[in-house]
Amino acid sequence: MEIDPTEVAKVVNRLKRTQGQVGGIARMLEEGRAYEDVITQLAAASRALDRAGFALTACALKRCLSEPGSEESAQMLMVEEVFLSLA
Repeated sequence: MEIDPTEVAKVVNRLKRTQGQVGGIARMLEEGRAYEDVITQLAAASRALDRAGFALTACALKRCLSEPGSEESAQMLMVEEVFLSLA
């Protein structure tokens, strides 16, 4: 199942921001920052990755619902599997 290029661009931007955030976390550790600050940033980065996954899953779900056809059941099962893997 292909993903809408507009949605791909949004997710890629989110991932690039998260990549920068993870680099910042590594610098925080190297600088000896307080563990509370590091944990807070780790949790934020984790949520950002989760949101990227959910955004892709939502795109797939929208596509399944807007383009019903003979493959609908298989696509819905795939979306369900991906969604549950993010939980």
